[in-house]
Amino acid sequence: MSRIFRGIFIGWIVLRFGLDELLLSGFKQPWLIRITRILTLGRDLRAPRGQRLRQALEHLGPVFVKLGQVLSTRRDLLPSDIADELAKLQDQVPPFPSDVAVATIERALRRPVNEVFTRFDQTPVASASIAQVHFASLRQADGREREVAVKVLRPGMLQAIEKDLRLMRTMAVWLERLSHDGKRLKPREVVAEFDKYLHDELDLVREASNATQLRRNMAGLNLVLIPEMIWEYCTRDVIVMERMHGIPISQVDVLRKAGVDIPKLARDGVTIFFTQVFRDGFFHADMHPGNIQVSVAPATFGQYVSLDFGIVGTLTEFDKEYLAQNFTAFFRRDYKRVAELHIESGWVPPQTRVDELESAIRAVCEPYFDRPLREISLGMVLMRLFQTSRRFQVEIQPQLVLLQKTLLNIEGLGRQLDPELDLWSTAKPFLEKWMLEQVGPQRLWKQLKDEAPRLAKMLPELPRLMHAFLQRDPNQERRQWLALIQAQQRSLRILQAMLLLALGFFAGMVLTTLFGVWSLVG
Repeated sequence: MSRIFRGIFIGWIVLRFGLDELLLSGFKQPWLIRITRILTLGRDLRAPRGQRLRQALEHLGPVFVKLGQVLSTRRDLLPSDIADELAKLQDQVPPFPSDVAVATIERALRRPVNEVFTRFDQTPVASASIAQVHFASLRQADGREREVAVKVLRPGMLQAIEKDLRLMRTMAVWLERLSHDGKRLKPREVVAEFDKYLHDELDLVREASNATQLRRNMAGLNLVLIPEMIWEYCTRDVIVMERMHGIPISQVDVLRKAGVDIPKLARDGVTIFFTQVFRDGFFHADMHPGNIQVSVAPATFGQYVSLDFGIVGTLTEFDKEYLAQNFTAFFRRDYKRVAELHIESGWVPPQTRVDELESAIRAVCEPYFDRPLREISLGMVLMRLFQTSRRFQVEIQPQLVLLQKTLLNIEGLGRQLDPELDLWSTAKPFLEKWMLEQVGPQRLWKQLKDEAPRLAKMLPELPRLMHAFLQRDPNQERRQWLALIQAQQRSLRILQAMLLLALGFFAGMVLTTLFGVWSLVG
């Protein structure tokens, strides 16, 4: 019943903010224009379309706000007025009352706010779909004050998300039943993945541990700063972390005036992404502009400042190797290898002809090489790849949904920073280096180091094992086989004898019975 009410509520929000008019106005058919005019009668739709869409997503809840955050980075697919409004969803979601935030902090930390912090800003500095952030200061053990950021979970988030997820599950079931591509797209598995990551985001301790892992992984790269978590004050609903200083990456003009090398910044972003994906298999999966700043401090000038680690992606060694081979083959324009990898991985039916799949992939990708990013619409590429995948019955891999989403965010971010960025040429040398490390001497040396403890345990036993092997009678195995064959033959003879005895007994019983009957008759 709650799903029905939620569906009715969504329909009401669509009508209230005129999203139906926004959708239908894009069509040129006269009959659709007449329908649009009828539907808009009696409704005040004078507000800009981008504002109406943003407000609708805010009223629909955190799941739809997340959708708007992703769409805001796709200025190649959306008009600028809509993209500008949706960008406000990244860190300008209406905050919840400060007294509620204070109550949540005191309940989580079991202490009054003024006992934990020497200063606490009641006004939040940022408000997003899942939580909001307040700046504060606390006194360290050495007596010095430290600036911190306090992240507080929105109240009632679990119930709100559960309602939308139930509705999405229902829609996924209907999609599988009604759509020809439903089973291939695996909508229920995709929703399950989305469910997992949304629930993970509601546990702020998990976010703190994600940040700690990323901070440890990126320590030697000198390209990105990740805040240190103050674990003494980290709970499920509240986390306290080092306060970071930087300029939002969306303020490109401000960054340029500060002397930041914008093209290098764009290239560094690609390097960070591919390092996290292919080196670590652990990547920040919510990289929209609201979560990224740039440091202008002298010691860390031009480095990224990464925030909000509620959603991270993980890849297995198989996933990394498969993706790296695919990317490398794409960059080399080896479309035959791409087709072979799709068949080997089971993404397409095994009976698929390699030459046909190769030709289809070439037709999609070839026109986009050797062109700057501003001339490439990844949205168009994905649409054409979808058409190709439908033709060849390619199965969507749910475990890679987050990676696909992050790639879209990276493209949108790169487009904002440097429209001339060539994504292909920036990533190609990195991937080739990574592939060399997987099959070269460095990989061999790493495997030897990993196996060293086990080898050290085996080495003392090797002389004894070698001596036992050399002393072994070469004819011993043959004699064992002969003994086994002879035992089997004896068993077979015994079985035959028992079978003959049983048959004889049965025949005797039959003859005795027949003789008795004959005697009576006679």
